[in-house]
Amino acid sequence: MTTDTAPYSRQFGADDARAIRDAVKKDLGTDAFKSRPLRALWFIPMTAIIVGSIASILAFDLPWWGNLLLSLLAGHTLACQALLAHEVLHGALGMSRRLQDALGWMGFGPAMVPPEFWRRWHNVAHHAHTNLGDKDPDSFGTMVRYEKYPKMANFTKPAPGSGTWYSFLFLFYSFMFHAQLVLWMQTRRREEFKGFNRTKAITQSMLCGAAWIALAIASGPLAVFTVLIPVMILNFIGQSYILTNHMLRPQMDNNHPVDNSMSVRAWRWIDPLHFHFSHHVEHHLFPKMGSDQAPKVRAWLQREMPDRYVCPSHVKAVAMLYQTPRVYKDAKTLIDPLNPERTVDVMELQGKLG
Repeated sequence: MTTDTAPYSRQFGADDARAIRDAVKKDLGTDAFKSRPLRALWFIPMTAIIVGSIASILAFDLPWWGNLLLSLLAGHTLACQALLAHEVLHGALGMSRRLQDALGWMGFGPAMVPPEFWRRWHNVAHHAHTNLGDKDPDSFGTMVRYEKYPKMANFTKPAPGSGTWYSFLFLFYSFMFHAQLVLWMQTRRREEFKGFNRTKAITQSMLCGAAWIALAIASGPLAVFTVLIPVMILNFIGQSYILTNHMLRPQMDNNHPVDNSMSVRAWRWIDPLHFHFSHHVEHHLFPKMGSDQAPKVRAWLQREMPDRYVCPSHVKAVAMLYQTPRVYKDAKTLIDPLNPERTVDVMELQGKLG
């Protein structure tokens, strides 16, 4: 399909998300959108790697560097499981809801995130309000919030872009920390959680936390390798994607994935291991598409709207995250609520991100 006759635009701001989706579906064909339940078999080797790594740390008197390598492997694989579970809970692999929940527990249980809570938080609240004002549960929000509650500005200090030394630790804990904030606070008041069994979800989350504590106690000093480092890596990998997906893009009233989100270019060898989670615009266009098909959507976007589709390298995106503030002054301007003179035009960032 050529852009000369296409019902979609190469220009930023066009309200043409439906037209883009229709065109991609037509060009890629129905096979690209079929569920592939056999991909769930990836949970078997990943679980074996996690259990085997932690068991080896405990069972063998390994040198510190051996324990470190195994802990990094376990943490990386925990993150991979969560990325695949994200796909499962969107329904991309098909299967019954009960089986989805079981795999969801395997992927998100280590992060203390019950599957049904994730569905409400991510699938419903985030996808419906992506980067939209103060409605997106995963956004630092707008100055309206901070003008109403000035003391909240202090919560931006740990975040990337604040300039504090401890902001460089943020990626290593913030997924699980933010999940608990949403679970304990936002589930009380958000419409998306109406009818949600909050008490059950909190209990489930605490039981997951208790499992980590039990492992730490059983591990003794080796808990650094069996618990601390794996959990830090799980958080780091997830947040290095999640925070760059939207926080460098403008806020859009029409929830247009091409304009309010961005993808990143991960290293070629690691992208399949992370189940193409780098393809985030693609995911927001087609949440139920298998991630193994996302590169086809990327190729389409790069061909049809190369100036509108933003996809920097993953490393550059994370670096830019640390060079910019996190709060929105307006739809296209980032601002530091603790230093209001510090602002960044996100549209100018697009050229730098490339």
